[in-house]
This record gives sequence, structure tokens and C-alpha cells, in this order.
Amino acid sequence: MPNSHPHSSEKLPLPEPRALEGESYFRLLADALPHIVWTAKPDGGVDFVNRRGVAYTGIPLDQLSGWGWGTAIHPDDLIATVDRARVAISSGSEFDIEFRLKRATDGVYRWFLCRALPFKDGHGNIVKWFGTSTDIEDQKQAQTAAEAANRAKSDFLSSMSHELRSPLNAMLGFAQLMASETPPPNSSQQANIDQILKAGWHLLELINEVLDLARIEAGQASMSPEAISVAEALLECHDMLEQNAQKHGVRLIFPSIDPTCFVRADRTRLKQILLNLISNAIKYNRHQGTVEVQCLPSGGGVRISVRDTGAGLTPERLAQLFQPFNRLGQEAGPEEGTGIGLVVAKRLVELMGGSIGVESTAGVGSIFWIELGAAPRPVIENSTESRISEEAQPPSRSSLVHTLLCVEDNPANLNLLEQLIARRADIRLLTAMNGTIGVELARTSLPELIVMDIHLPDISGVDALKILRGDPNTSHIPVIALSANAMTRDMEKGLEAGFFRYLTKPIKINEFMDALDEALKVTKNGNARAR
Repeated sequence: MPNSHPHSSEKLPLPEPRALEGESYFRLLADALPHIVWTAKPDGGVDFVNRRGVAYTGIPLDQLSGWGWGTAIHPDDLIATVDRARVAISSGSEFDIEFRLKRATDGVYRWFLCRALPFKDGHGNIVKWFGTSTDIEDQKQAQTAAEAANRAKSDFLSSMSHELRSPLNAMLGFAQLMASETPPPNSSQQANIDQILKAGWHLLELINEVLDLARIEAGQASMSPEAISVAEALLECHDMLEQNAQKHGVRLIFPSIDPTCFVRADRTRLKQILLNLISNAIKYNRHQGTVEVQCLPSGGGVRISVRDTGAGLTPERLAQLFQPFNRLGQEAGPEEGTGIGLVVAKRLVELMGGSIGVESTAGVGSIFWIELGAAPRPVIENSTESRISEEAQPPSRSSLVHTLLCVEDNPANLNLLEQLIARRADIRLLTAMNGTIGVELARTSLPELIVMDIHLPDISGVDALKILRGDPNTSHIPVIALSANAMTRDMEKGLEAGFFRYLTKPIKINEFMDALDEALKVTKNGNARAR
């Protein structure tokens, strides 16, 4: 009979420690996975790599241990990879790092994504690191191809904008010139000029909206979200559209909006959306109709709605909204349009995290609305500096004759500018057909002002500006860019480069003349301070 005394000296077999059993199963599982799997000690020194990792790198486990795995990483990635890993390990936080890893079979480097996280005991101490390294070469190549495609799209859009605007500049510029001649054109001539201008500006609107939609679809729409006052945005829209509403016999009704109501949006894009909705409500309204704009809280955001008293839309027409070039049967109507504005508005609202919708009843009218996230009112710090507002006065035309240098290679555009400046008795015009000659003329004649095209046959207008800014004799001269490059990023880059103003073609005569006066005023004030 077996001895059952509790103090028996018989040895019972000890069970395998649970931790060792768990690690054994983990390594079996790791060897079956299609990824490189590894573990490391608390200090980050590798103590296990699965079979796929050993086979891929061709480095035995004893050599991969510790920090030996660095020998398989691309030399250009090694330092950054090790530094990031050490920082993460010292802080005890999970991490992910991308680097190129050498394949033993052919010596080719492929991109891998390494992810690791710490395993901690009950006291919060790290006892082990677990990590995987996954081949992402195909994703990297796809990403590179997509970036190249986006760059190509961007270059194409910029080129198209330039090529379409250049001929329009001559057409609209000379038409404006003829309309403002002295003596004025007779009624028949004026009617013809009006038709040219009407068609030209409509074509420009179509070009702008098509290119804008293409930029948005290509993921290139620039956005600068910030807290925007709804009251200020609607007031600007009211001021811009009030005359148009009176022309159509439509009454605008705008609410008294809480000045503390702010939404998170891009300022320029929000105004673009509101102008589109309100102008459509005016355009497709009935005579003596109304357009009512409302702003109300909606959930955690703000809803801005535009109600009109137009013909309304049938359910069939509603289903066709937000389709490019679909004007919902208005193609033969008296009002011109592109059928793109609503599509652009929808994309922009969605890019700002909002939504857009419509409710309509045939014979009654429509309500278009957008909803955007509410934003806290920005805190404006009191400035210790006093601000003095100057009274708005028309720019003074002194008897002094100023010198303007125009650098433009297009003969038609140059001819247009020559005729415009000929109307200014206070300005003498110098011209140059390329950037090199323009720079030399600026250095020898020292004009008070320069108008510069961007696309020039030798050097770009931006490069010419850099040369002028680098010369103490010409660095102070205001330079206005006048270019057919009308993409938002082109204008932003131009202003960042140091242009006084960035005007786009087709030229708007009043805008151009105002820019000249502003620049000459700056020059005059600068000369006064110098004296």
C-alpha cells in the first residue's frame, strides 16, 4: 500500500512553469505567421525572431539578438530607426517605424512597417516587448505613384488655367477698353461690346468652376479652417449681392444674427458657398420674390438656410441635384449658369466636415441649407499700440510723373497695358519682353513701380523678383504680379515670394488701376520717410 503520510519523502513531479509554457506556444504561433515577429527584453535587446525573420534577413538568431538586427536595415534608415526605437523604449510607449530591410535572397531592400508594444506586470514594469515587421513595399510604390499622379494633375490644372486665361485676357481687356473710350461708343457698338463682355465673363466663370472642381476631386483644395463669424460672412454676402437682387426685382431678407455665433470653416470657401446658394436663389426666383437667409443652432453645429420663392423643384429634379453640368432644365432659360456651382459647394462643405441639403416644393420654392460645426468665439487680445484709421479718400494724383516698368512677353497683353497706361497722365511706361531685360531696365531706370508677368521666356517672374530684391538699388520697388496662373496655390506662393499684389488675368481694369494707386502711394510714403 502506498505511503500516504504527509511527511513522506516521495518526490512529486513539478509542473512546467506557466510562463514557459505560454512562451513556447507563442513561438510556435509566431513561426506560423506570414509576418516577421520578434520579442525583446525590457531594454529593447531582441531575444527572439521567428523563422520568417531569420529566413528573410539570412541572419542567424544569435546574430539578430540584442541590437544586431541593425545590420539588415538600409544604411540611410539605420540611425533614425535606432534613435526612434531607443526613445520609445526608454519612455515605455508603443511605437511604429518605417524602414527598408534587406532581403537575403537577392539583396533587394524593401519597405517594412515595424510596430511594437510593451507587456507590463501588475506593478507597471515592462517585462517584454512584442513586435511585428510587415512588408509594405507595394503600398509604398502605390503611394509614390499616387503622389506623382497628383503632381501631374496639379501641373496640368495650372497649365490649363494659364493657357485658357491668356487669350481671355486680351478679349476682355480690349472689350473693357473700348467700353470706356472717350467719346463713348454709340448704342450699337455698346450693345456688341456688352455681348462680348457677357460671354467672356461667363466663359471665365465656367473655366474657374471647372478647374476648381477638378482641384477638389484631385484632393488639392486648400483649406484653412478657423473660427468664422457667421454674421460677418453673411453681411459680406449681402453687400455683394444686394445690387444683383435689386436688378432681378428680388428682396433680400437677412436675419439679425447673434455676433457670438461662429463656425469652424475656411473663410474664403464659406463665402464662396454662401454666395453660390444666395445668388442661385436670386437668379431662379420670381419677379417681386424674396430670398430669406436664416441661421439657427442645429445639434452641436449651426445651420444656415437660404429660402427662395421660385418655381421649386419636382422630386425628379431633386434627384438630379449636385450633378456636374446638370442645370435641371434651365439650359434654355434666360439666366446663364454652369451647372457646377452646387457640385463644388457640396464638395467644399463636406471637406469642412459639414453637410448640405435641400427641401423643395414645386410652385412654392426651395430651401437650401448647410450645416457646419460650431466654434468658440476667438479671444482678441487688446493691443497696447494705438491704431489710427485713415479716412477713406480717393488716391491723389500728383503732378509728378511716375515711371512704371511692365515686364510682359505677350504682345497683345502688352498692347492692352500700353493703352491702359496711356490714360494716366501721371505715369510713364517702360516695357520689357523678358525677365533679363526687365531686371536690367529696373536697375538703370529705377522705376517707382513694376508690373511683372510670371511666365516669361527666359526666367520666371518669381526669379526676376528675387534678383530685384537682392539688389539694394531695386529692393524697395513694389512689384505687382499680373499672371494667368490663377490657382490658389499660385497666388499664395506669389505673395509669399514678395509680390506687392498678385493680380490674375483676364485683367479687371478698375482692380488693376486701384493696385497701381496703392503701390504708388507706398512708394511716395517711402520716399517721404527717406527724406
